[in-house]
Amino acid sequence: MNYGFSYTFPALRGMQGGKEYYVVMCPLRLIPKIFLFDEEEIPPEYRAQRIINRIRIPEITNYIVENPNDYVFSSLTASIDGDIEFHPFSNDQFFHDLGQLRISLDSKFLINDGQHRRAAIEEAIKVAPELGDETISVVFYHDQGLKNSQQIFSDLNRHAVNTTSSIGILYDHRDRLALVTKQIVTENELLSRYTDKEKVNLSKNSPKIIALNHIFNTNSRILGKVKGDSLSEDEEAFLRKFWQVLCDTIVEWKMVFNKELNPRDLRVNYIVGHGVFIESVGLVGKYLREHHLADWDTYIEKLSDIDYSRNNTKDWLGRAFTANGRIQKTKDTVTLTSNKLKMKLGLPLTETEQKVEEKFQLGV
Repeated sequence: MNYGFSYTFPALRGMQGGKEYYVVMCPLRLIPKIFLFDEEEIPPEYRAQRIINRIRIPEITNYIVENPNDYVFSSLTASIDGDIEFHPFSNDQFFHDLGQLRISLDSKFLINDGQHRRAAIEEAIKVAPELGDETISVVFYHDQGLKNSQQIFSDLNRHAVNTTSSIGILYDHRDRLALVTKQIVTENELLSRYTDKEKVNLSKNSPKIIALNHIFNTNSRILGKVKGDSLSEDEEAFLRKFWQVLCDTIVEWKMVFNKELNPRDLRVNYIVGHGVFIESVGLVGKYLREHHLADWDTYIEKLSDIDYSRNNTKDWLGRAFTANGRIQKTKDTVTLTSNKLKMKLGLPLTETEQKVEEKFQLGV
């Protein structure tokens, strides 16, 4: 190898499956320059990932740019098609895997895992060039001809498990809506005891009655806000008061709290033990906040007079659950459940809600 025409990285050598691999620290400014990105450059049979979803790139880019002092990225994983040499810094047995990795300049680098991070890094450096000197760890595999790239990608993702949205909210310490949601759960005695902070769908035997993501989604519906939006003090105060009034209103929730009803029986017999109801109340709350700010709580308190039994098929069949009794939470079923609640409270439907209602009445 011509050392005058090669990439040289300080590297740590490891061994997996009888093959060497290398971990290097790569300056961010080099990431767009050395890694192949254009899908047209690589035959489909050798591509390591699906075609990139460009919609994801701005979100990741904003994450880097907006959090320059505490963003975190996991390692990129890449294959090298070209000549490489590893030279240990020392022959000492304790240091023989620490050295320099030299890669021929005409080598091809193909990302097996992290193509969206790579694209976002390129965009972030355009906005904030000072990030170029920061580093990201890269795990290199030598793959002559890129014949094993797809298998590497498959193996890396074989046992990957996506986190639930509830865990995503629980672990998010930046998003204001997530923070306020968690504070509400902590401060409210009923919610703190009966909110599952990890799952999004509660099993029939779960000791909880509500999932964290349902509370977050309800708050999002009430305020018309999404992840990343700022919240005013008045908006935060409204959410806190809303959940206090709601928890004091739903009779079946209070029965669970007082040990008069167990969570399993709540879910089996009432729609108030399911996300479709909880999020539908968010739509009611949104309307009340916009049109009855002075007396919204009096309307919420009237929710205690409604029959939420799943035997009440007249009100909830086709809205909160299907003909076979299965609870179904979709955009339309949340709206239809909210529509019935608003009718019970004597509130008018919005134009959008009326269209959904008309389709339901026609059986469309």
